[in-house]
Amino acid sequence: MDKSVRKINAGNSDILQRFLGTFDENVNLIMQETGATVRVDGDSVVISGAERAVNTATEAVESLLEIAKSEALDKGRVAYCLELAREGRAKEILKLSSGAVAVTFRGKQIKCKTVGQKTYVDRIKKDAVTFGIGPAGTGKTYLAVCLAVQALKQKQAEKIILTRPAVEAGEKLGFLPGDLQTKVDPYLRPLYDALEEMLGTENYMKYMERGTIEVAPLAYMRGRTLSDAFIILDEAQNTTREQMKMFLTRLGDNSKMVVTGDITQIDLPDGKKSGLEHAVSVLKDVDGISVVYLSDKDVVRNPLVMKIVRAYDADGRRKKIDIDETQQ
Repeated sequence: MDKSVRKINAGNSDILQRFLGTFDENVNLIMQETGATVRVDGDSVVISGAERAVNTATEAVESLLEIAKSEALDKGRVAYCLELAREGRAKEILKLSSGAVAVTFRGKQIKCKTVGQKTYVDRIKKDAVTFGIGPAGTGKTYLAVCLAVQALKQKQAEKIILTRPAVEAGEKLGFLPGDLQTKVDPYLRPLYDALEEMLGTENYMKYMERGTIEVAPLAYMRGRTLSDAFIILDEAQNTTREQMKMFLTRLGDNSKMVVTGDITQIDLPDGKKSGLEHAVSVLKDVDGISVVYLSDKDVVRNPLVMKIVRAYDADGRRKKIDIDETQQ
């Protein structure tokens, strides 16, 4: 097996330290995932090992060192860069370092962490209706809420409307205690959390009291025309065809809709077809409507979540093959 050695100058010790991470966790992850040996020589990074492993590690290290010139790295960013490097696309991660999607109430900049997220955000800004489809942890809902708050602050929208179908894991609203708002609150909690982070609790409550932000179950959308609004439908895989059509036809003048969901997590009763799946198949070629698919590579939680999603996807594919073979 051919052996290869590469040496990359980091520039200075500060950049090198940001690249290495706490207790060298970043460089250890690179070695673990590529099989190459990575060590420090002065202000340089030396990569050695099998040629293929060295090529992958080198591409990742070059991009990560570039990012480390201006900001710290975490294991999630390193893991994603390695994913891109395996496909020869590591340099694409550099597009994510410039420009914030939004700024939270406490001044934290929210940036896209994956190329898929960047595509998703760009499509939301460009088109009137955007479908964001992908597994948990890809930031579908959070980024949509961030953009909604930005639109409100910049007076591009007069109100934010957040909704989702009240269908979850076999529970029915009628069996939950309290009035309707109390009953739907658990389903809408992720939306509340994102809004509070962006606006702060006091501003969030003020907007809610004024009706500038409306959070309601999907059934409340019927019969309305939603104009001058940024509208988000979350967990859309749990809509029926009729509900999805009803929602999409609420779109009024100067409004934007974002529809998010995970078609592998449908909780509808047996025999009910997902309105999200149907809408995407019917509307994918309509001008002004975008469909963005996020994958396990776009998971931005703990890197282990990416592996969990992949394991479940692989199990689902195996079961589908078994069913198909049984039916033949």
